Amino acid sequence: MQTFSKILSVTALSVSLALGLGSAASAAPKTSFKVAWSIYVGWMPWGYAADHGIVKKWADKYGISIDVTQFNDYVESMNQYTAGAFDAVTLTNMDGLSIPAAGGVDTTAVIVGDFSNGNDAVILKDKTSLADIKGQNINLVQYSVSHYLLARALDSIKLTERDVKVVNTSDADMVAAYKTPDVSAVVTWNPLVSTILEDPTAKKVFDSSQVPGEIIDLMVANSNVLKDNPNFGKALAGIWYETAALMKADTAEGKAAREAMGAASGTDIKGFEAQLAATKLFDKPSDAVAFTASPSLPKTMDLVRNFLFQKGLLGNGAASADVIGIEMPDGKVLGDSKNVKLRFTESYMKPAADASL
Repeated sequence: MQTFSKILSVTALSVSLALGLGSAASAAPKTSFKVAWSIYVGWMPWGYAADHGIVKKWADKYGISIDVTQFNDYVESMNQYTAGAFDAVTLTNMDGLSIPAAGGVDTTAVIVGDFSNGNDAVILKDKTSLADIKGQNINLVQYSVSHYLLARALDSIKLTERDVKVVNTSDADMVAAYKTPDVSAVVTWNPLVSTILEDPTAKKVFDSSQVPGEIIDLMVANSNVLKDNPNFGKALAGIWYETAALMKADTAEGKAAREAMGAASGTDIKGFEAQLAATKLFDKPSDAVAFTASPSLPKTMDLVRNFLFQKGLLGNGAASADVIGIEMPDGKVLGDSKNVKLRFTESYMKPAADASL
């Protein structure tokens, strides 16, 4: 079964810093674009759209071509984007800030696609209360959204990371690790969560539904590429909303799409729909626009940037969490307004929302 590695990497970050600066330069108008994506329930529409002619349909509408490539290695997809080999990539809000933005690549969230609403979880062995986590070793992918979720879980009961010990564990090893006697607590994501919870000793004590809207899944693109080629962003929006609506449709076509996406992600339709149920998917553009423009997004990004700064993941020598500017749809900036490298905008989602009214 393929799994999705929502993971940060210090090595990846150093590569980004070395290679990313060049790709921040102004991009010339062009007609051919490359998009990278990796396996995760909220990103499966991109692969489906490529396989079923939806990508070509929208690219043709705007007189461009779009090549969509699946990566089995999530970090590598972000590295390739940061190095300039791809024009757009799927990633989380946290990873967008820590890898391409910290690597000097001005990046725009074209599509706010979903947020985790239970797909990420803290699991204890033979314990039923989050308070039981104190003093335990916690197996998770270090510096990933699992690490962030642990921090938020601990904060909810007035504990800090000093009250536990983080054990860096690959997502590929997580299920096997849980089965060993020495492992008593894990933090991970679906489909691993569902697999681990099949063990009668496994008890979910905290999940991402308790911090809704904080682990956000995006389709981002190089801001300079978008500036010079706005039709690329328009095509991405068209692809997403057509495919996401099909994905959620209670029709034979919708079921067939979910079956295909489930198979492509290494599960069956039951498993895929269970993951989808733990995901707040923005298949309606009006919902995505409302979420992106809400006061909660700046608060979330403030939490995220401070977490990354505390972990030393905003670049070498970063003096504070303000080192990178994050622009919101209303033009307000968190951090350094002279170094904006991550941008949230309604520009590509709002026309789709207006068209659906």
